[in-house]
Amino acid sequence: MGIYRREHGAEHPYWKLGPFKVRLPLIHHRWEWPETIQALIMFVVGMAMIPLLEKYLGLPYDVALAFVVVCGFGFMLPTILGVPMVPGWITPAIPVVGLYLGNFEPGPDAIRALIGLQLVVTLIFFVLGVTRLGSKLVDLFPASIKGGILMGAGIAAISGEIVEGGRLAQTPISLIIGGAVTGYILFSLSFRDWTEQHRWARIIAGYGMVPGAIVAMIIGWVAGEYPVPDVQFGLTSPAFDKMLDYTVFGVGLPSLDILWMALPTAIIAYIIAFGDIIVGKSLLDRVDHLRPDEKIEVNVDRVHLVTALRNLMHSLLAPYPGLAGPLFTGAMATIAERYRYGRKAMDTIYSGASIFWIVGFIALFMLPLVTVFKPVLPIALSLTLLITGYLCISVGVEQIDNATSMGVAGTMGVVLSVYGAAYGLAVGILLYLLFEKRSRKALQEHAGEAPEEPIHIEERAEEYGNR
Repeated sequence: MGIYRREHGAEHPYWKLGPFKVRLPLIHHRWEWPETIQALIMFVVGMAMIPLLEKYLGLPYDVALAFVVVCGFGFMLPTILGVPMVPGWITPAIPVVGLYLGNFEPGPDAIRALIGLQLVVTLIFFVLGVTRLGSKLVDLFPASIKGGILMGAGIAAISGEIVEGGRLAQTPISLIIGGAVTGYILFSLSFRDWTEQHRWARIIAGYGMVPGAIVAMIIGWVAGEYPVPDVQFGLTSPAFDKMLDYTVFGVGLPSLDILWMALPTAIIAYIIAFGDIIVGKSLLDRVDHLRPDEKIEVNVDRVHLVTALRNLMHSLLAPYPGLAGPLFTGAMATIAERYRYGRKAMDTIYSGASIFWIVGFIALFMLPLVTVFKPVLPIALSLTLLITGYLCISVGVEQIDNATSMGVAGTMGVVLSVYGAAYGLAVGILLYLLFEKRSRKALQEHAGEAPEEPIHIEERAEEYGNR
């Protein structure tokens, strides 16, 4: 139990620190044991970035683990500083970042490129957080372009796993079965019906991706697709003494050309991240009215500033292909679901969201857990990308309300997934201007008419003939 107690209907107690509101475990809120158990398994999702750090940046495993520890520290910051969301990566942007990094040789060149990208992302979040222009900027983008960005990220996420040479070809049994179980629990309408009828189904659903990940790992070991772990005891040894050689202090600052080259990818990453903010706010809105005992404040400007701080930390100490994003959707959804059952279930939304990543950070130093999951890190990343890809495509389609916009979004999405952010944005803007953009006069004359409906030429000709 925390030292501070919340009055019924009030915002949870905090210490004021500039634009932030500091809340600490055991001082401002209690320890939550269900999130402790969940995090001891789900921390493996955070470790799943190690294969990408090795692939794109050429990092040794122990240095990559040190980078993950820096990321884990960043995961703890948002809830401590007053953001009631479980943070994560900008996961849908990972394939787009991968396409961007594919232009550089793994090693110093790729590291400088990623530092440049993360610095631009930092600047975008900071400026829009300070000026409070974040939501206005995103609203400037047409629905078809926002949909194309999400669909392109989703296509890239899924295709990267199923193309020739991808992880599906290497580990088909564990990935197919694990993906099917995870997708069924998260998205199936029939399983949702079961959760309304059976307590056991609600318990399984409450752990989000955990059941599917465990199934995939066990099958991977049984089928021989992944080596049996060499379990060791003690504490992990991240190479903190070597990590600076792989940062801006070792490889130097990126050039202006790299910063310019990174801009399209950074813009796409921001738009996706802002969508995550909206999703997180929606998840909280669903349960907020069920808990009159606590007033939840979602300050979008504070979310921007904390995300900028995390990306700056990565830019200097641990450039990260996943970037720093505002939401880990799977964990946030399960924590929000438990929060709805009252103060006895979860005292405050901050206790559940905070304890999850605090335990996840501690788990990174627990050698038995790390060595158990080390062989199956690729399957954890694959499941994350497949689920993210599905969500991105479904949310991207929801942005569209007519066939013309769908054509623009779909074409843009394919180009983005194949050629990267710059070409994707260019094609999306060009197609929007050619196919969708209409003059103000035309919009007034055809108000309410779907964009793909033809203008009645015969009627207009007759109208002009009568003039």
